[in-house]
Amino acid sequence: LAGAQTGTGKTAGFVLPLLQKLGGVQGTAPRVLVLTPTRELAAQIAESARDYGVHKKLRTRVIFGGVGERPQIDGLRVGCDILVATPGRLLDLANRRFANLSEVQHLVLDEADRMLDMGFLPDIRRILELLPSRRQNLLFSATFSDDIRRLSGSLLRDPARVEVAPRNTAAEGVRQIVYPVDRD
Repeated sequence: LAGAQTGTGKTAGFVLPLLQKLGGVQGTAPRVLVLTPTRELAAQIAESARDYGVHKKLRTRVIFGGVGERPQIDGLRVGCDILVATPGRLLDLANRRFANLSEVQHLVLDEADRMLDMGFLPDIRRILELLPSRRQNLLFSATFSDDIRRLSGSLLRDPARVEVAPRNTAAEGVRQIVYPVDRD
């Protein structure tokens, strides 16, 4: 359970150790599943995984809505080791048996606070039912709201907790200003 402000390297904090754990052996079904709330973040994480693992033979795929699904389905058929996805599109493809989640060993919920804010909790719970019961679960978030703490309590067993800064603080060098305005 890790919390740090945006821009502090959370992605590298989970991608680099997972690349090391996977070694260089390719699989057919993903062994790492990263769930994220937006397609922009999914694409960014997938790009980071490819960049960090450039000298490994591991394959990273990204799945999100708002674009044609055919290239994503084709990529899943070829196989991958790391799958980065938004919950809605992943559930859709898994329900139609295009996404095989039976080999997932590591689940990462990135920006978990935003996923809860965006109403993804029911989708996340359905995805959890599709995963093997024995796996490592990792939650990364910019903030640790009470909802995140409740989710982590139901998902994690005796978690190690790392918080880089006190709850809901801005990163150093960021100046915050409030401008009260009339409602109109």
